[in-house]
Amino acid sequence: MRRIAFACVAALLSWAAAADAPADARAAERLDAALKGLTGFRAEFRQTVIDAGGQQTESAEGTVALARPGKFRWDYRTPPQLIVSDGTTVWLYDRDLAQVTVRPAAEALVGTPALLLSGQADIRAEFAVTDGGTGDGLSWSVLAPKDAQSDFRELHVGIADGDLRRMILVDRLGQTTRLDFERIERNPRLDPGSFNFTPPPGVDVIGRAPAGGT
Repeated sequence: MRRIAFACVAALLSWAAAADAPADARAAERLDAALKGLTGFRAEFRQTVIDAGGQQTESAEGTVALARPGKFRWDYRTPPQLIVSDGTTVWLYDRDLAQVTVRPAAEALVGTPALLLSGQADIRAEFAVTDGGTGDGLSWSVLAPKDAQSDFRELHVGIADGDLRRMILVDRLGQTTRLDFERIERNPRLDPGSFNFTPPPGVDVIGRAPAGGT
């Protein structure tokens, strides 16, 4: 009897996985459609961080601009920080600390959700994509990294009218970071110079650009 029960459970699980497959395929296709033809992106953003205990620990807001592949600029109004990449180098400028951290983009972005927006990742190769259902007027695609060494556990991408409206990142420690995008502009005209950065005089610079970088 126990063997029969196990066989029934296995059959049910197998059926459930098969039933989910079309929904998962649609979730991947929905994400592909939102990113297809996306060469640039500009929006206002609000960011909140919730710890594993459910308490909000951080909040921030600002503007983001992306020029795919690889270039981005996150301007944080509160707290005053700037993250810029020209596709080769990533600079993090903390104005309060008068400090700039410099890292190669290939090192800074590997295994992170930033790869999704940067356009430098093969989504199907880097992530397992499943359907997250609907909620808050958004259709959700859930991405789990295939790299076991990744710092995050899953990324929920909320899509409406073909645009990425919300991203929710859950890291390995259970901390959740939520990004809400508003005033979205798809493929706007962007100043190429805005993705370059020169550390201001007098700031501390930690790290250095990769060979051949700026």
